[in-house]
Amino acid sequence: MAPAYLVYITTADEEQARRIGRALVERKLAACVNIVPSIRSIYWWQGQMVDEGEALLLVKTLEGALDGIEQTVQELHSYTVPAISAVPVERLHGPYLRWMHEVMGFHDLPGA
Repeated sequence: MAPAYLVYITTADEEQARRIGRALVERKLAACVNIVPSIRSIYWWQGQMVDEGEALLLVKTLEGALDGIEQTVQELHSYTVPAISAVPVERLHGPYLRWMHEVMGFHDLPGA
């Protein structure tokens, strides 16, 4: 089975997070997307410290979808440099992983 990943993406606001999250699920690049509507981010941008509210996407996906996720986020995101961090999931409940493969159309892969 393809390995699972959790992709962490910050967005300008909840509406943008919803738009990107829906696109990822509709395109079968994610099995599920969780949206945390309000986080606080502090970072440097163009020589200035920024302290502002953002929304957070937690994308549950499979390894083969990572490039598509990056392309979709770059297409729909308002930031010049969106934060897209993919973290491999070391352990995942077997039935959930099988469900991810099924809903994302990865059931035709060897071993899936």
